[in-house]
Amino acid sequence: MAEATADFRHETARLVLRDWRAEDWPAFIHHTNTPAVMRWLGGVQDADHFRLMADRFAECRAAHGHCFWVVERRADGGSLGGELLGFCGLKRGNAPDCSFMGQFEIGWRLRQDAWGQGYAAEAARASLDLGFTRFAAPVIHAITVPGNRASWTLMERLGLRRAPALDFRDSRFTGELNEVIAYSLTRAEWESRLP
Repeated sequence: MAEATADFRHETARLVLRDWRAEDWPAFIHHTNTPAVMRWLGGVQDADHFRLMADRFAECRAAHGHCFWVVERRADGGSLGGELLGFCGLKRGNAPDCSFMGQFEIGWRLRQDAWGQGYAAEAARASLDLGFTRFAAPVIHAITVPGNRASWTLMERLGLRRAPALDFRDSRFTGELNEVIAYSLTRAEWESRLP
């Protein structure tokens, strides 16, 4: 699997966001390639899916200086790092039918035993802050499907607003995964919430 240079690291109160290492992928697949986690992402996937995913993340990192980052729990840390909870971060919109192709997109995926503890919100807030400061994003988008209430509820709690003009149909999927709804947060909106 491809690997980007591992030099990005950002700490929050409880988490570390960092670039991927080759050894992260087996743990990530083990903990997140489950029916519950993959419910709104096309279902459990095969090894080829994750090889392509790793390559896409590395290509995104090389092209833009960022991609979805590994999320680790600091409390488990030591010299080898903490427990891998999943990922969160920024990529560029690249779904085949994406309405904001090439623009900033935030996303997250955490293992089921990390749900309901505020980790996704903490990592996403840090990613938004980094997007608007370190990476100078003018606007950051997020996508999900209508049925994924946990995802769009978190988007709303983070201050993103519905952007129906950016909704699209994802031709890779059928049924309830085909309808994609979009949310957005502009730099001005983000700045207005700063203390």
